[in-house]
Amino acid sequence: MNGLGIEINNKALLRQALHHPSAGGENYERLEFLGDAVLKLIISDILYKKYPDYREGDLTKIRSIVVSDQILSEIAAELDLDIECDAHLRGTQSILACAFEAVLGAYYLDGKTDELYIVLEKLFTPYFDDVDKNFQKYNAKAVLQEYTQGLNKELPVYKVVEEAGPAHEKMFTVEVCYNDKPLARGTGRTKKEAEQNAAAAACEGLI
Repeated sequence: MNGLGIEINNKALLRQALHHPSAGGENYERLEFLGDAVLKLIISDILYKKYPDYREGDLTKIRSIVVSDQILSEIAAELDLDIECDAHLRGTQSILACAFEAVLGAYYLDGKTDELYIVLEKLFTPYFDDVDKNFQKYNAKAVLQEYTQGLNKELPVYKVVEEAGPAHEKMFTVEVCYNDKPLARGTGRTKKEAEQNAAAAACEGLI
């Protein structure tokens, strides 16, 4: 069992936070609900103080990306959270993200809000400026869709063209097409990440 490196008094809460529904018994879903709110509140407070001149829309834009499954799963993977779930689900982006939020909920109920603030600020700070300066990279799918719909209402189509590596360390290659014409390819540890990278490459070539 592991968490964020914060001492927890109620270890049963942490065990629950790392227990996926596929493993049976009491699982992380309720804690995830709570942790999602805790995460957004703390990240909102950090962003509010970090960017005092930014408007609400700018802060919301950054927050929407840094609390996305893509980034939460990256952080959860770095923390090597020991999630109890069916073997074929291990490493799934959504499960990693949900378990991370559930862990936050567990620490919140254990009264560790101040410690959470310090840890989350450290974990997320590297992402804030990167997202702020490179928003298109993180939101490339939305940017590309808006561009293509402005041309003729058609949507980009993404397809996996290659999977490589063992099950727990797969790399996906995705090709994005528009009007049956290939635009670009991208790779990533998840299909979603590969799609974002493909969309970013397409944006560079089209927009």
